[in-house]
Amino acid sequence: MKFIRSLVLYMALGLGANGALADMTDIAALREGDMKKLNLHSEPKEVSQAAFIHENGGDATLADFKGKTVLLNFWAVWCGPCKIEMPFLSQLQSDLGGDSFEVVTLATSRNPPPAMARFFEERGIDNLPLHRDPQGAVAREMGVFGLPVTVILNPQGQEIGRLTGEADWSSDSAKQVLQAVIQEATGS
Repeated sequence: MKFIRSLVLYMALGLGANGALADMTDIAALREGDMKKLNLHSEPKEVSQAAFIHENGGDATLADFKGKTVLLNFWAVWCGPCKIEMPFLSQLQSDLGGDSFEVVTLATSRNPPPAMARFFEERGIDNLPLHRDPQGAVAREMGVFGLPVTVILNPQGQEIGRLTGEADWSSDSAKQVLQAVIQEATGS
């Protein structure tokens, strides 16, 4: 049954079906393994408008990423599960990143930039941003109370899904779910 639902979704997406055909219920059927922890919302939710520190040192907000599907990961240098998860996020960015999709990492609370850079360097990560939310304002406004938390934002900048805890974001299931979300968002 799961195979048939997946096949119907892929055929519909491949034939250019509209968003009504490929809704979140159909996308949810693609979840396997760690992705079963992914909660896809029936209605989009507004996100924080608080500023955070862009990796270049300037201020940024989540609104700066409107126009593309974003996988927003809240993490910290001291977070054990983040150490496991970050390479998966890096691989996902390599596999799917581009004009319509981006993995955005946001270190929340006290994370000294040198420690963040070392965290990425030790894991061979060079394709993810080192954005910081030192006061935890974005995390707090979005109800992030533990780490890691990963949120999917649609191109309108709204939250459409959330996964609490570590996950293998480079898995086939994760990529299938995200490709379906991207296709629904872009209508292609």
